[in-house]
Amino acid sequence: MTGTRIAALGHYQPAKVLTNHDLAELVDTSDEWILSRVGIRTRHVAGPDEPVDELAAHAAGKALAAAGLTAGDIDLVLVATSTAIDRSPNTAARVAARLGMGSPATMDLNVVCAGFTHALATADHAVRAGAARRALVIGADKMTEITDWTDRTTCVLTGDGAGAAIVEATETDTGAIGPVLWGSVPEMGHAVRIEGTPPRFAQEGQSVYRWATQQLPALARQTCERSGIAPEDLAGVVLHQANLRIIEPLAAKIGAVNAVVARDVVDSGNTSAASIPLALSKLVERGELPSGAPVLLFGFGGNLSYAGQVVRVP
Repeated sequence: MTGTRIAALGHYQPAKVLTNHDLAELVDTSDEWILSRVGIRTRHVAGPDEPVDELAAHAAGKALAAAGLTAGDIDLVLVATSTAIDRSPNTAARVAARLGMGSPATMDLNVVCAGFTHALATADHAVRAGAARRALVIGADKMTEITDWTDRTTCVLTGDGAGAAIVEATETDTGAIGPVLWGSVPEMGHAVRIEGTPPRFAQEGQSVYRWATQQLPALARQTCERSGIAPEDLAGVVLHQANLRIIEPLAAKIGAVNAVVARDVVDSGNTSAASIPLALSKLVERGELPSGAPVLLFGFGGNLSYAGQVVRVP
């Protein structure tokens, strides 16, 4: 059995930016109201001619360039998304075609906001088992396309974007991608929903807030234990970027007192499966996390599914 590591990261966001002041012209809200409840200032919005696979391909291309690899070096493509409208070809196959890949295995995973950490674990397992040599793992969502712009409780949350990671084998089990802790709370599937025709995003915000603030700290600490890392030794914490009022208390309750805490939700909103790789890639690009440093990733969302692992910065 080999070890695995993240070789490189990449991210992409559409050019159009929607501010809180812009939203105040659409619904009964204000910059002050949004900031006080979710901490979001801006979000990026993809146009009608920018499908999810295009966002994903842009992020993937940046990750490949950062790793010094070509599309032909990838033999597994995993895309975490819940907003791709078409069923087939799946998003992963369309990304592979956009990048000119050879014959990789291509799969989509729909675990909503916990999608990327589930996909990262799946790639880790595949590479360790020898089923793949090098995997491209992407979280990409176009949340604004499924947003009800008349609902002021949800339309202030969503944004679009993509983040990507290259997962490759190492000669020894270095623990660069730690063991996953994952699960779900199926009886609370009603708390976060994307349903209907056309599909629309809806959630029970207070239910999600209570569950996240009460249950997730213990789960995050268990994730650290599986990697043999004490929370105070973490260099970074990248939680799903759902709400600043969830992120900041969670980081404190975990005990990550010395960690850089990702707060990309302020600038990007809730980008669902894209939020963790997007935030992590930005932190690395800005030099806020040194190479080799341990970082906790923890996603949570639809079905109240969750998945987390400690990874080392490429």
